[in-house]
Amino acid sequence: MRDLLVTAGVLLPLALDTFALASALGMAGLEPRHRLRVALIFTAFEAGMPIIGLLAGRILGGFIGEWAGWGGIIVLAAAGILLLRPAKDEEAEDRRLRLLAHARGLAIIDLGLGISVDELTVGFSAGLLALPLVLVVIWIAVQAFAAAQVGLRFGSRIGEEVRERSEQAAGFALIVVAAILVGLKLLNV
Repeated sequence: MRDLLVTAGVLLPLALDTFALASALGMAGLEPRHRLRVALIFTAFEAGMPIIGLLAGRILGGFIGEWAGWGGIIVLAAAGILLLRPAKDEEAEDRRLRLLAHARGLAIIDLGLGISVDELTVGFSAGLLALPLVLVVIWIAVQAFAAAQVGLRFGSRIGEEVRERSEQAAGFALIVVAAILVGLKLLNV
């Protein structure tokens, strides 16, 4: 049960981040015929990057042993802080998202990597925390696809403010989860 709750706490904020990115595309007026393809691309990157991070975190966790949990908490808090910061070049990110919607071939990989760095960080933290791989993979894929679909469909109806607040809520949630994990570690739970 503890693993399920920690996994939910670590990965649910990713849904908010994916929603924020997909909303930007929805606000840009992505045509309905492109929604499924873009949602699948989002799912591939938003789910794939945490998996890569998780595996890297597991490998590093094997080397640093009992300190891996603390490392995971620090990385999780850092990811939350990064999401709270306002984007330095929001226009560049929006441009990348619009390009991703219409990209083909290798361009998808380059653009997809650019939008999923936060997910890599959270996955790395999940690996250091030794969260169960199968649970993490299923959770990430389902939430990424659902959040992308909702963001793409309703992005044109919501404002920039809601999109930015979603991203900030994700950052705040990651910091809260990191704080809870510190408490659990200190209580040896």
